[in-house]
Amino acid sequence: WEYKVNTVSVSPLTGKNYNIPSVLDDHIAIEQFLKKNSGKKVVVVQGLGFVGAVMTLVCANAVTEEYAVIGVDLANQDMLWKINSINDGVFPLIADDPKIAKFFDKAMQKGNLLATYDPVAYRYADVVIVDVNLDVQKNSNDAAELIDFDVNLNGFKAAIKSIGSNCRADVLVLVETTVPPGTCDKIVKPIIEEELTKRGLGIHQYRLGHSYERVMPGPEYIDSIREFPRVYSGANKIAADAVEKFLTTIIDTSVCDLTRLGHTNATEMAKVLENSYRAMNIAFAVEWSRFAEEAGVDLYAIVNAIRARPTHANLMYPGIGVGGYCLTKDPLLASWARKSFFGSEFDLALSVNGVSVNDQMPIFAFNRLVQIFGDLRGKKVAFLGVSYRGDVGDTRFTPVGPLVEMVREAGTEILLHDPFVSYWEEHKCHVESDLNTVLDSCVDLIVISAGHRQYKQKLTIDKLMALDSTLIYDTIGLFCKEQLSILQSKHKVSVLGRGDLK
Repeated sequence: WEYKVNTVSVSPLTGKNYNIPSVLDDHIAIEQFLKKNSGKKVVVVQGLGFVGAVMTLVCANAVTEEYAVIGVDLANQDMLWKINSINDGVFPLIADDPKIAKFFDKAMQKGNLLATYDPVAYRYADVVIVDVNLDVQKNSNDAAELIDFDVNLNGFKAAIKSIGSNCRADVLVLVETTVPPGTCDKIVKPIIEEELTKRGLGIHQYRLGHSYERVMPGPEYIDSIREFPRVYSGANKIAADAVEKFLTTIIDTSVCDLTRLGHTNATEMAKVLENSYRAMNIAFAVEWSRFAEEAGVDLYAIVNAIRARPTHANLMYPGIGVGGYCLTKDPLLASWARKSFFGSEFDLALSVNGVSVNDQMPIFAFNRLVQIFGDLRGKKVAFLGVSYRGDVGDTRFTPVGPLVEMVREAGTEILLHDPFVSYWEEHKCHVESDLNTVLDSCVDLIVISAGHRQYKQKLTIDKLMALDSTLIYDTIGLFCKEQLSILQSKHKVSVLGRGDLK
């Protein structure tokens, strides 16, 4: 992992500037940390993003073991501030889960959590958890054909190489990153073994496993890792046993089960199949929302009527589109693996097309906006919510992003509000946290773009009713029947997926 000596990283939470410390200083910090935690097994979490950062807290507050936990990430502008923020006692993630602050405070009090950019940390690890990003590059998204995309594993390979070139010969490497099925067997295993061999170490002691989280950012963020059923596997039985033994120390197995599958290919496939199913379910609702608007009917009422049938209880509602890190790419990872690792000439066409349909939804939402409210040029537009789902501060691949850009390009002035996001990292802009400040700015159009509870509270409805007559565009069906009736008495309101509200 390379870095530039002059890299400066600014914390969007505190505004503090951070520079990369010297390698010697970081070595000393790691040695002092390990001396303070002498006698404890060492868990190193590679990647301090939305999953990795919280995973460090789960491991630092393990159920049956006391670990010394080191989080490692790149020393670049996006990540360096997170490393330093953790060491300064400020957790670099805003989420509506009180356990995050509680677990972080306990780790700081115990002194068993450190963050670093220095891969020397892998030398001391009993367990390395891989939680790095693995993105899909979407080259085009023509709704008339399958999306054109590619998977570049170079960054992931570099991350695995940094482990293999530093780790002990008897380390447990647990991959939790969502990867194309076949990655542990065809990518991770050869790299680790090549690097161990280069260092004159044997390749028979290390253990390789895969286990995916079903992480749900929001009020149960910690519990979705710690108290939710886990699927796991190992490269062989010895490795699988080692994974199981470790997971039982950080997962509360008194409230959830561990399920072992027979091969890392199987657990890797389970993760992308699980998310592909949900992505396709959403795409199904997206197509029917368009039909409902054309037919002049309320799709939300239709879905509620159908959900009374138990076999159809998970039928999705319409919305602005799919966001987050998983559903936007996992079906593509699976299709890519089928052709690249296993030699098939066929795509997983239904799954890939589901992603394409979902990616088109912000465009449809924009066209519907113009159709209902007319020319936007010169209007002041407030977006309430920039995260990809309600009550979370996660903006990764949020469908609000492309919708905001299209509205901006239509010649408008944009205001952004979100109670969980103070800085929109992907758009490099700050987001207002005070709803009154936004609504008091004489806006012409209010777009409800994330399902935060704050927006459907009586206080917010009262505030909206105190405004002069304006335009309201609900892209997610946030408001109930009674709230809609109140708002419609003064404002022009349109709801995506409701053809009965013109």
